[in-house]
Parts: sequence; structure tokens; C-alpha cells
Amino acid sequence: MAQRHLDPTQPAATAPPPPPTSAGAGTGTDTSATARGDAGAGPRADADTDALVGYLRAQATEFLRALRRHRESGTGAGTAPATGPATGAGTGPGARKGAGTGTGTGTHAGAATRTGTGTHAGANGAYGGPDRAAPPADDVDAARALRRAARRISATLHTFQPLLDADWAEEMRPELAWLSGTLAMEHAYASRLERLLQALHRLSGSTAFPAPRPVGRSTVTTTVPPGVSAVPSAPAAAHPASANRGNLTVGAAKAGALLDRQLTLARTRAHSTALQALGSSRFHAVADKVALLASEVPLSSTGRGAAAAPRPDAAPVDLRPLATAAQERLTDAVAALPLVTAGSPYNAEALVHGLSPDPAPHPQDAPWHQVRLLLRLHRYALEALAGAAAGDVDVDVDDSVDVRLLAAGEALNRHRDAAEAAAAAAQAARTPRIAPATAYALGVLHADQRHEVEAARYAFQHSWRKEPIRLP
Repeated sequence: MAQRHLDPTQPAATAPPPPPTSAGAGTGTDTSATARGDAGAGPRADADTDALVGYLRAQATEFLRALRRHRESGTGAGTAPATGPATGAGTGPGARKGAGTGTGTGTHAGAATRTGTGTHAGANGAYGGPDRAAPPADDVDAARALRRAARRISATLHTFQPLLDADWAEEMRPELAWLSGTLAMEHAYASRLERLLQALHRLSGSTAFPAPRPVGRSTVTTTVPPGVSAVPSAPAAAHPASANRGNLTVGAAKAGALLDRQLTLARTRAHSTALQALGSSRFHAVADKVALLASEVPLSSTGRGAAAAPRPDAAPVDLRPLATAAQERLTDAVAALPLVTAGSPYNAEALVHGLSPDPAPHPQDAPWHQVRLLLRLHRYALEALAGAAAGDVDVDVDDSVDVRLLAAGEALNRHRDAAEAAAAAAQAARTPRIAPATAYALGVLHADQRHEVEAARYAFQHSWRKEPIRLP
């Protein structure tokens, strides 16, 4: 599933008020924050427009650095635009030519040569085939760094929009969200397949289904006659399936083959889409704008007045009111969640409507997904206030965030992954003319992932209600 656009609320329409003049304001050393979600990291005393400009420039520089790494690493060399010496965006003819010489053709070829129910030819499409070398780890890391920088720039433009040029910010944010979501799709499908196959192994105690393929590994073409499940070589299960679980084991093998076929095809298409996106004029336009952002941040009249040399009697524009507004939106969204129910173990709330014929996602998951996005906005606002270690993006900015927020974010990420995995299992179970044992195994798998959703909700409320703990 593509990553959603970070636009959970309408941006503020007015400029922030001047900072309070009381002693100690802005030091951020208060440790009495309650479970309502007070910020876990104190901003610097100079959390003004200059800090915002420095943070945006640092993230834009990280974006361009990741773009260069992606171009220079293995399979990304022919797909990403070349970074020029002046701006790092690289939109010259050489970049367009490289975009057309990547692995997009092999992607579709891998998807079109599938045979049988267990395995397929060109397993992961983009990297599959005995003649294709596995992409280096730097390529995966560079794509992850691109997504990371794009998310932070987009979130910062949303939270602090009153200080930035409104037209530029509104034009930039959807493009960054498109890029981040497009690059995330392939990894999401691969992780979802691995999660579901591991769950099948755990539930049935059998290895009679295709093992998950690591991201970026080459595979060998195998042809399997129709109706025969492929059984790859794998170590024997620690606990062999007993006789009373034999039906589930047989169904798990076919269910694993079905999930492997569907999700690998989706991953292949996502990889092809990413290759096309990185070679498109739309991406080059985004890279150009980020390159300009690394040197100059478009500010509004309010932001330009604060960034200029202020008069002795003029108060600088403070970022804290805007960051506090993002925190309050998060707090209100969390207050609307059924945390009391989520705090009861094994409450089975996540299984409600589990047999609904509606293929749409569970409506009860939407508020939790919304909180996840708001929590991310809050975390990135704290990073901007902290100045991201004075603009050094090589420092782990998570060190400036409350441990409680990190734990809550991890729980919500698990919630999203489990919900999407359950939806994938339900979608596979709707495949026409599958065997009853296969449908039964997919139903058990769906229920298991919904229980994982419930466990993630419990973990979130448990971490959210704790007192804030700051990292040293």
C-alpha cells in the first residue's frame, strides 16, 4: 500500500503569536508531562525561523546526498537522475538516457513468465533471473534515505506552513508524498509477503510453502506443473505438524503459494513503477525544487521578516506555537481512540466485522492510522525545534525524541503492517476456485493478523500512558 499523504488536518491560517516572555520559556526541561502526549524533547532557546531554515536545508541536502548514492549504486545507476556538481539534482540528458536503460523490461518479463502455483519465472521480476546480479545494500539504503528526507520535508512544510511561501508549500508537499509513497511500495509488498509466510509457518508448523525471498536477492527460474505446489529445500520444522493439524498444513502450503504469487506480482509492478517514476520528468522537477531548497528556503512575509536582521525591539517568530498545535491535534486524536478497550488483553475488538464481505479496509483501523500520521508530524516538529543537531543529519535525530513517542510509533507501525497483511490474506481468500483447505488456512491467517492488530493497540496504549522518559 502506498504511503499516505501527510495532510491529516487543515493548516493554520494565521501567523503564530510572539513567544512568551516569562522566565524559562523555551528551555524544554519540564519532566512533568502527562499521558496527554506532551513533547518529550525540549526545543532550543533559539527555535525561530533560522532553525526552521537550517532544518529544511539539512533535509534537502540529505535528499540530494541519497539521490547521488542511489545513482552510484548498482541497479540504481541507470534509473536515478545524475546529480550535478552545482545543485545535486541532475536533470541533464544523461540522466534521462539512463532512466531508459534500467531493468524495467526485465520487470515485466519476470511477471509474464509465471508458471504453476508454487513458484514463478523471474521471481522478483526486477532482480530475478540467474543472470541478474543482486542490487547492493547501498541501493536499498539510498532509497530509504530518499523516503526519509522526503517525509520530513513534507511534514515540516505542513506544520510550519504559515512561515513558508503558501503556494510553493502546497505545490511541493503532494509531490514529495507521491515520491515517498512510490518508493515505499516495493518494500511494503516484500515485507508483507515475508510477514504472512512466517505467520503461516508459525501457525501450521510446516515448511511446505515457498520461503520469503529477501529483498534484492536473485532467484532461479523454476517451472512447476499446474496444480502442484513447490516445496523448496528448507530445514525441518522444530515441531512437526501433528495429525490433527494436517488439513491446515496442506492448506498452508497452497495458501503460501497463492500469497507468494499475488504479492510478488504486486511487488514486481511496484518496482517497475518506481523505475518509471525515477526517470520521469515529474521526479526531475521534484529534484530541482529540492536542490533549490538546499540553498534557499521560500519564506512568507512573516517568515522573511523574522529571518532578516530584526530590530532591537522586535521579537523573533517562535516555532513553538505551531509545534504545539501539531501536538494538540495528536492529543485530541488519541483521546478519541478506544484506549480503555485496547488496554484489556484479548478483547477481540479487532476481530469485529472479520467476516464482512466488504473488501474495504476495516473502518475501525482508520482512526489508528490517523494517529500514526499525526504522531509522525509531532515527532518531525520536535526534530525541527531541536534543529536536528544544528543541521547535522548524520546524527540520529531520534535521540532528541521521547522514548515513549518512539515506542508508540513502533506500535502503530506494527498496527499498520498487521492490518495490511490481514487485508492481503482476505483478498487472497476471495480468489475464485481455490480449495477449501486453502481458504480455511487463509481465514486462520486473517484472524491471526487481526489478533496482531489487537496486540499492537494494546502496546500503543501501554506506552502512551507511561510517563515521558528522555534519552540522555
